[in-house]
Amino acid sequence: MRKLRHRFLVPMVAVSALALGLTACGSGGGAPASSGAASQPAEKIKLTVGLFSDFHYAPLYEEFKKTHPNVEIVERRAQFNDHHTNLITQLTTGAGAADVVAIEGGYIGSFTPVPDKFYNLKDYGLGKRESEYLPWKWKLGVSNDGTSLIGIGTDVGGLAMCYRPDLFKKAGLPADRDEVSALWPTWDAYIETGKKFVAAKVEGAKFTDGAGEHFRAMVEQAPVGFYDAQYNIVAGTNPEVRKAYDMGIKMIDSGLSANLLAFSPPWNTGIAKGTFATMVCPAWKTGTIKDQKPGEGTWDIAAVPGGGGNQGGTHLALPKQGKHPKEAAELIDLLTNKESQIKLFTEASALPSLPELYDDPAVKDYVNPYFGNAPIGKIFTDAAKALQPQPAGPKAGDVLQAFNNGLQRVDQGKQNAEEAWAQVLKDVSRIK
Repeated sequence: MRKLRHRFLVPMVAVSALALGLTACGSGGGAPASSGAASQPAEKIKLTVGLFSDFHYAPLYEEFKKTHPNVEIVERRAQFNDHHTNLITQLTTGAGAADVVAIEGGYIGSFTPVPDKFYNLKDYGLGKRESEYLPWKWKLGVSNDGTSLIGIGTDVGGLAMCYRPDLFKKAGLPADRDEVSALWPTWDAYIETGKKFVAAKVEGAKFTDGAGEHFRAMVEQAPVGFYDAQYNIVAGTNPEVRKAYDMGIKMIDSGLSANLLAFSPPWNTGIAKGTFATMVCPAWKTGTIKDQKPGEGTWDIAAVPGGGGNQGGTHLALPKQGKHPKEAAELIDLLTNKESQIKLFTEASALPSLPELYDDPAVKDYVNPYFGNAPIGKIFTDAAKALQPQPAGPKAGDVLQAFNNGLQRVDQGKQNAEEAWAQVLKDVSRIK
């Protein structure tokens, strides 16, 4: 979702160590008053919501309170990696988890093997919403044994490419978004465009931020990425992964990369100051760009090479530590319904998980004035429609980090491409 730390900068703690003895709290604490007590005030309830950024839920909480005046909602926010590793600890120790927790797509596979740690959302009527969802998005929230609905989707990260029209003009390249999109139908064409940018010697600017995010995008566009359908890590033998790695190396060798880690302070500064001209841009990252205040119209949005894709997106879940699962499930239902997903798209660039909305004028016709009136509704929904989902394994974040580290070593001149690849394979072989 918005403002996410999607580089998985902190290695994830293994979830296989989760204790299995957690006792379910049941739903008695959240049950509505009986008919015989209808004249009594409803029980005062506090629901905590654990998030890893501002999801822009505040107005939706007020909508919920109109039908649940006895419910107080309190948000708890932590940094992206801290939020997820804290949740693992909370589930392991049996204490400290929020009533409602957000789990990002790169981490959801770590929690689906342990459905006993979460309330089954099917028990609270949310299973009926399956037909509304992108099938692959719904499946990500289902437990590995297929018995439990652990999480229900909020948004998806349809891919595009954000770029600086001013820097393109300085390089003598087209700056109109349709013409820019036509420059790079493939990743090879993207690199060739980058070489032209480098040849123009635009002062103080590289063509792109770094190779890591591009590598991730290319892997996620493939039918199979780091895992096969049996959840075995195949990153070292999958030719699509090697192809994406080689493309990243080619970007580095061609002088395209500014060697910046996404979400690092220099990267944030680069967005504002124009030290790079392009970056892979899932829907939520438009909010990240805006937060750096580069100025309205400074960045624009074109199609991503390779024809679509997804990066990121979140699910909401109910740890069994919560004492009011009925009300918490009703809150999840409101936060993810059609009306809410439209509001969150127009206000926070959270691309809906509900494909029916891709043809809703409020989504498909939406333009963003901050990005030169870019038709982000069409751009991002086209990307999401083109996605062919791939198996998502529990340690995808750790595997991605190993490859990103390897690419960065090459970018820093510490290893050549083959040395870095060999070390990456060793690092990945230790991930269990």
